[in-house]
Parts: sequence; structure tokens; C-alpha cells
Amino acid sequence: MIGPEHTAVRVALWRALHAQIDQKPLVFNDEIGMKLVGDEHWRSRPDMQPEFSKPMRASIVGRARLIEDLVERELKKGVAQYVILGAGLDTFSQRRPEIALRMQIFEVDQPGPQEWKKERLKELGHSIPGSLHFVPVDFETQSWWQELIASGFDISQPAVFVSTGVSMYLTKEANRETLQQIATLSPGSTFAMTFLLTLELLQPAERGMMEFVMRKALESGTPFISLFSPQEMTSLAQDCGFRESHYVLAEEIYKFYFTGRKDGLRAGEAEAFLVAKK
Repeated sequence: MIGPEHTAVRVALWRALHAQIDQKPLVFNDEIGMKLVGDEHWRSRPDMQPEFSKPMRASIVGRARLIEDLVERELKKGVAQYVILGAGLDTFSQRRPEIALRMQIFEVDQPGPQEWKKERLKELGHSIPGSLHFVPVDFETQSWWQELIASGFDISQPAVFVSTGVSMYLTKEANRETLQQIATLSPGSTFAMTFLLTLELLQPAERGMMEFVMRKALESGTPFISLFSPQEMTSLAQDCGFRESHYVLAEEIYKFYFTGRKDGLRAGEAEAFLVAKK
């Protein structure tokens, strides 16, 4: 059985590292993903070293908190469908059952890693509620949209869609196609996605780090293909049919969740959020 992708493992472990070593109050609390990974020696990994990983884990927990706050707000408005594209080791249903049981949650991901995750959840004693729908999709040969509908997604009702850590691996045309598809949703729907800023928008130190990361991504066979300016991304969303759109920069996420901390935890500048409304 194919296990989780390396990026999904890193995200889960950075979330757990925040819970274990950073000062309280926590921005986001998730150690279930770490238990799914099941690596007893994960703290000794080079990418888990406290100082080295600080900006990355800050980015991961900041964006996770932003998404969950968004989901809670939309649920209060009556939006009861939540779709996670590229769900990886997301643990929302296990951590927030009081919310999850009031929504229909759809986790869209590759078949192998998703089957592995289901087995690990069972091994750890987590039941899979009827409100949680696993949507296995081979993105090269299947339409994730058709598979989502086949799994019970109601296109006549509004939804929250989220996609994190994906846009940079897709061409700009593929990103446009995703936005166009989601823009066909019912009024009241929201799409939140992360994107990486173009290099010229970054300060020198941040730009150097990003150039290093991009070289490593290229060497590993997963190059970063698409970077955007905030204005380009919001214009793209509106061109694709969203009624309104805005972006949230790392500095804004810092003000929301990290102001006043004494441990210096803050995300780098490179990642931003698009929030688009139907």
C-alpha cells in the first residue's frame, strides 16, 4: 500500500512540533497527524530541527488556523459542505468532531495515500463518521470534480473549498481551470488557496531562501511552476467568475495569530492566501 507523500508527512510533523515545543498559547494544536505518521524518531529528522523549521512550521500552523476559522465562520452562516483538495494527513474530522458532525466533509486525494490513511485511522481507534467522505482520485486520469459529485457532494448547496501547498506545482492554466470549476458552485461558496509570491516581491533574505527551495524542488522532480503577485491572483479569481476576492499576506496572518508572542515564531513572506467568494 502506498503511504503518504513526503510533503504531507512534513506538514503533519511541523504541526505536531509546534504543539510540543513552542510557547503557549498555541496557534494550532494537532498531534494526531504525527501519530498517523507513526515515526518514533521523527524529532531527529533534519527538517524538524527547532530553529531551522521555525518559519516553515509557523507558516503551516498559521494557514491551518486561518482555514479553520474560515470554516467555522461559514458554518455559522449555514454552509455545511467542506472540501479539502489534496487532503494529505488532514485531521479536521478527528480533532473537531463538534464541527465535523454538522458538516459533510470531503477529502480529495490520491487513492494509495488515502487508503493508507484510512487504515491508520482505524489502527489508532478513530471511527470514520458518515459525514466524512474519502474521494480517491488519480488526478492524471480522472476528473476530481466528477468523483466529488459521485461521492455525494451537492452542487446545489454552497461549500467551503480549500487547497494548500498545491498551486505552485500546477501551470497557470491548470490553476485557472481549477478556479473556473469551483466558480460554478452555488452562491455563498468560498474558495481559499495558498500561492507563492513572485520572487521580485520578496526581501533579499527571503528571496535567497526561496531560490534555494526552488532549486531543491527542481532537483527532486517537483519543480515550482507558478508564482503569482497578489493582484494577479485576485484578478484571475474574478475573471474566472468569483463575485469578490482578496488576498491575505503573511504579515496579516502574523497580526491575526502571532502578535505578542515571545518565541519569535512567525512565517516567512513567500506564501499568501487567496480567499474568493461566489
